[in-house]
Amino acid sequence: MARIVESSWSARGRVLEVLVQLPNLIRLYWRLFRDPRVSRWPKVMLVGALVYVVLPFDLIPDVIPLVGEIDDMVILLAAARWFMQWCPPAVVREHAQAIDALRV
Repeated sequence: MARIVESSWSARGRVLEVLVQLPNLIRLYWRLFRDPRVSRWPKVMLVGALVYVVLPFDLIPDVIPLVGEIDDMVILLAAARWFMQWCPPAVVREHAQAIDALRV
């Protein structure tokens, strides 16, 4: 029982950490999106995912409770992850360090 409670608190801590870091993560994505050293294809893929979420046409209609929103979230999270993976690591590191420097 103690292990279940401990893992529950650990998961809550991770969610809280992500929420606290969300503004910085959004800044990082915006800076990478505007950086000319990042190729066009990751940017197109990210915009395509955002357009998919905004448009009323879905693979799974949003009128189906819970499931309709999950496909939007999965596509958005996958696109965000791939965007970050396809950006040059040195550029990501440079922008992340610049954002951290602004916090201090």
